[in-house]
Amino acid sequence: MKKLICLLTAFALLFTFENVQAQQKALQNGIWRGVFKIGDMDVPFNFEVKNGAGKEPVFTAINGERRDDFQARFIAQDSIQVSLNTFETAWFARIENDGTLSGVQKSLIPGNNGRILPFKAEPGKSYRFTEPGKEITPKADLSGKWVLKITPDASAGNQAAPDRVAVFEQKGNKLNGIILTVSGDSRELEGDVQGDEFRLSGVTGSSPAYVKGKINSDNSISGAIGANAHPVLFEGIKDDKAALPDAYALTFLKPGYEKLDFTFPDLNGKPVSLSDEKYKGKVVVIEIMGSWCPNCIDQITFLAPWYKENKSKGVEAIALAFEAKDDMTFAKNALTKLKNRYDMQYDILFAGKTGANAVADKLPAIDKFLAFPTTIIIGRDGKVKEIHTGFSGKGTGQFYQDYVNKWNADLAKLISEPLP
Repeated sequence: MKKLICLLTAFALLFTFENVQAQQKALQNGIWRGVFKIGDMDVPFNFEVKNGAGKEPVFTAINGERRDDFQARFIAQDSIQVSLNTFETAWFARIENDGTLSGVQKSLIPGNNGRILPFKAEPGKSYRFTEPGKEITPKADLSGKWVLKITPDASAGNQAAPDRVAVFEQKGNKLNGIILTVSGDSRELEGDVQGDEFRLSGVTGSSPAYVKGKINSDNSISGAIGANAHPVLFEGIKDDKAALPDAYALTFLKPGYEKLDFTFPDLNGKPVSLSDEKYKGKVVVIEIMGSWCPNCIDQITFLAPWYKENKSKGVEAIALAFEAKDDMTFAKNALTKLKNRYDMQYDILFAGKTGANAVADKLPAIDKFLAFPTTIIIGRDGKVKEIHTGFSGKGTGQFYQDYVNKWNADLAKLISEPLP
């Protein structure tokens, strides 16, 4: 009798599973167009859906030449969760009867009261801003480098800020671009030019990016960066020699310091110190970062494979992670996902919660810390050789290549030096 009951239960569970599968709505495969509603702004984005009828569809964000895969899962027969990789942010959406999506983007961090961004998305639409057939002949070709001078905005309390650099590539109405700052870059943006107006957007991190501008009569540009109540205002001039301040001259050690000293727990809670035997006589790369930081992720995609190729040469690396919460359990979960996704084979230490003075408090030898990520290079003698502020990813083209060339030359020289 007991065996019969177990058998009937198994059949019932199987029937229920198959019934749920049969009732689960499917997502249309192919290119979609979504629109975030942020205040009175519409911020469009595009993505591709694969395996839309499966339990775990793949969403691929499309931003210019960049592609980012996001894993999705059904959380109900008509609802999905799309996790934005390691950013502790996700889309929660319902599949409507007409096959469209309606949902929100929100933080997955417990107790985080960040913005909840509503969006809708339609399948079969690949345009970004302007429907095909409604294009207007562009007034100018924006391709090239631009110096963006940031305009103080008294209403937002914004003071004068360092110039930014924009790199645009235009083909007809289509416009791709990226904006560089002293802390890093916007990641790849996609949009168009219509008449004397241009727009760009991007969704590759925890918050949508948006740029809106106008081509002026003297062929300069002006506009705003950001999808919020107080965007950053700019005036732009085309300049083939546009460049940011020297990233190696922005952050440094305080007078009287030549070395760093710290002790933080690794992901197993074990204290790790820079003075440990493991690091003595080694060239050590210190990466000040956070799993929430898009430019930090871009740096990891460079540093992780570089470390694997060079660790046998007397090189070590340490990631000092400043996270969204001062909680070891939370940090371990976020950083373990990061470690596994990017195959980080070097030590990851939890330095504490991020904040305005977090790095200064935990690393008092450092003066004028400006940005995540910041990279510190230590020679075999244990002394700090270089400090680099920010990171410009592959999408910045020559800026990225210049960084890689200098990195390879500097690190090769340090690696070749004899033990002190």
